[in-house]
Amino acid sequence: MRSLFWLFTASLFISSPLMAADADRLLRKANRYLAALPESMPGAEADSPAKVKLGEKLYFETRLSVNDSQACASCHLLEKGKAGVDNLPTSPGAKGQFGTRNSPTVLNAGLQFSQFWDGRAKDLVEQAKGPILNPVEMAMPSEQAVVDKIAAIAEYREAFARAFPDSKPAISYQNIAEAIAAFERTLLTPSRFDDFMNGDTKALSEAELRGLDEFIKAGCTSCHDGPLLGGGIFEIMGKEMPYENQSDLGRYEVTKNNDDKMFFKVSQLRNVALTAPYFHDGKVATLEQAIVLMAKLQSNRDLSQEQVADIEAFLKSLSAKTRE
Repeated sequence: MRSLFWLFTASLFISSPLMAADADRLLRKANRYLAALPESMPGAEADSPAKVKLGEKLYFETRLSVNDSQACASCHLLEKGKAGVDNLPTSPGAKGQFGTRNSPTVLNAGLQFSQFWDGRAKDLVEQAKGPILNPVEMAMPSEQAVVDKIAAIAEYREAFARAFPDSKPAISYQNIAEAIAAFERTLLTPSRFDDFMNGDTKALSEAELRGLDEFIKAGCTSCHDGPLLGGGIFEIMGKEMPYENQSDLGRYEVTKNNDDKMFFKVSQLRNVALTAPYFHDGKVATLEQAIVLMAKLQSNRDLSQEQVADIEAFLKSLSAKTRE
């Protein structure tokens, strides 16, 4: 009888106060800042199956690079459970040179308000045009060189004619980017967190629910909000204390406005548990380290080990069901 008494009192001690509360309350609270993924991305309503199929083929096409070695998929891996990244701090290009920024995920990317860490591309189409001509990435010499190379391939002549029946000629640099963007607009990744946001309060574990509560209490939602938990604004990296790496000035490199120094697009947190290493420079190896450092840099908060563990558990619930 005594052992049963101690088991009962011990269970009361380790129970989280949050778990004794109504999970509906946390759901209502979360809905103030966060949202489930939509059923489709903006622009997807105009994407035909032929255009999406062509875009998928182009996404994996190494002949879009100067030496037939590099494709979009080289840095943004999708196969074998990969989450649209290569899990390297920075990525090698066609000629073996490494870029200066971490390759962000392409999953759900079309829901962001801009593309690249510095927001220099307004949408997926504009983003798709950049790496192909970037001398450190795919290194093609010109738009026309890309068009000529693709137009010389019979299967692409047929595929572009099907995907762009009203374009004359069907193969253009714009249409190459349009097709890749159409495929990328299919890369939505619903998670258990979406089930929760859609009303299933049992979709998340106790630790994940505690983590969601801590995530909101810690003020993370001031930047990491909406359906992507990020991707919607620029924010200074090191709001409360300077980030160690000051060599990359972020948005300033685009605008040359001194007020934009060290501003970067807030990273979306969808699939974040699968996209290490972290930050624009890829210098943070683990999700736990990223949580601790972001709390300090942005809010000057020292989180407890328990808070970090719970927030990490919550962030793992954002992983796609097919990639957990």
